[in-house]
Amino acid sequence: MAGKPHPNPGTLHHIEIYVSDLECSVAFWEWLLVGEFGYERFQQWDHGISFKQDDTYLVFVQTDPAFLDIDYHRKRTGLNHLAFWAESRNRVDELTEKLRVRDVHILYEDTHPYAGGPDHYAVFCEDPDGIKVEIVARE
Repeated sequence: MAGKPHPNPGTLHHIEIYVSDLECSVAFWEWLLVGEFGYERFQQWDHGISFKQDDTYLVFVQTDPAFLDIDYHRKRTGLNHLAFWAESRNRVDELTEKLRVRDVHILYEDTHPYAGGPDHYAVFCEDPDGIKVEIVARE
């Protein structure tokens, strides 16, 4: 096949996350992924949307009402969090302030930005369903 080479074996292809309120989730994730990290809308349909960067994409799908009876919690079996790289500590600080302005729940405020340890500069927050999102400085 000519053109772009295939990603390395084992490289993440996509993650699909079911959400309780697609509209609310899109508002959060599109702001973060497209507005702050340069992803682009990849696919969209009545009950879902995806955002892509390079060869990886994230999919968000509206949970069927029949399965909304049990809320998500990151401490149950399953996904705990998604972590993203930031260019620098300054970028983590900038995103932290933007999250606060948007009234996004910042986790571990008492140890922020070192909640991951003394050599791990990051902000931890929650998406509308309580999925933990971590943004880590490369430095």
